[in-house]
Amino acid sequence: MIEGTLFSILAGVMISLQSIFNARLGEAANLWPANAFVHGSGFIFTLLVLFFIRQQPVLAAFKEINFIYLLGGVLGAGIIYTVMQGVSTLGISYALTIIIVTQIIASLLINYFGLFGEAVIDISVIKILGLFLMIIGLIIFQLY
Repeated sequence: MIEGTLFSILAGVMISLQSIFNARLGEAANLWPANAFVHGSGFIFTLLVLFFIRQQPVLAAFKEINFIYLLGGVLGAGIIYTVMQGVSTLGISYALTIIIVTQIIASLLINYFGLFGEAVIDISVIKILGLFLMIIGLIIFQLY
């Protein structure tokens, strides 16, 4: 649990930094060339990590897995593009607030319907209240 929490905190920091860096790169070099650079540099970095940790890929898994799960890179390109646009037009704080609220709602719906193999959760009044409190908190944070 602690390890997952620490990785999630680190991910939040890296997403914030990446959003700013990518937006500035997109403003300078245009969005799609910047997007290609971001993914290309990430690909090269990942290959270097694989080389140094010597982790062998399980190639059979790529044949057996549901095709939709192979679309993470395509989604990643869309994410990078839309985050760059949002940050460039709204600023990092407003853009990430909207992104976070949207992620919370989308994640709740994915869990509620058990989509993509995720565990089904019940939506109770308390969970809806908690969701609204998070959204209200983010709105208050932005307005004041």
